[in-house]
Amino acid sequence: MAEVNDNRYALITGASSGIGYELAKLFAGDGYNLIIVARSDEDLQQRATEFKQQYGVDVIPIAKDLFQPEAPFELYDEVKSRNLTVDVLVNDAGQGQYGLFIEQDIRRLLDIIQLNVNSLTVMTHLFLKDMVARNEGKILQLASIASQVPGPWQAVYHGTKAYVLSFTEGLIRELKDSAVTMTALQPGATDTDFFNKAEMQESKILDTKLSDPAQVAKDGYEALMSGDDKIVSGFKNKVLVGTSNVMPEKTVAAQMDKMQQPRDKDKK
Repeated sequence: MAEVNDNRYALITGASSGIGYELAKLFAGDGYNLIIVARSDEDLQQRATEFKQQYGVDVIPIAKDLFQPEAPFELYDEVKSRNLTVDVLVNDAGQGQYGLFIEQDIRRLLDIIQLNVNSLTVMTHLFLKDMVARNEGKILQLASIASQVPGPWQAVYHGTKAYVLSFTEGLIRELKDSAVTMTALQPGATDTDFFNKAEMQESKILDTKLSDPAQVAKDGYEALMSGDDKIVSGFKNKVLVGTSNVMPEKTVAAQMDKMQQPRDKDKK
């Protein structure tokens, strides 16, 4: 375990579970103090106690509902009011919704766009300005292999992740003369609570081998620390993205349809 640096903080959204939780452990193990963000204050308090006891780092839990448009602004203001400098920003929080687009609740889909796109954009804008002014800092954006393939049954989720990847790639170019780096992490289907929140329990994708969130986090952490632009986590996901780049879009969409449709869906 690395020596704790009193002035070094990593801010991680979605830090109470899944990939965000695993990333928090990696940062704490390397001596980073943590600002952990999620909706449930109770869950955050439990994680804060765990990280403090196990790693001896300072942990600041901040409960914010990033589905709310003002929440990322409020989060930034609270961090600044505490005179904290965020050395690393991890935009991990994100959700999806399963089902045919026309059958879904449009307000739920707009909430997902708010969380996956709007809040991530606000967080990036506010903290990146400070990093560029200091000429130091790192940002890890949770994209997905969904960012590079069509998404029948999850069209809005795939669309939001395509935004995250394209947005990140554009900013990487803008930062070329800066010491600030940005990395997009692209996992595939991962063994987290994502599927329950997205109401995906009947999707055929759950019959495949899901990635280990700890391994996904490790891949993302190492890429971030190396200053890599992006990382596709897992060999099978690298193959999927690679083949999708050379196949017609309609063929890729048909393959994704078969992977994600409900188990009882009888399609020709």
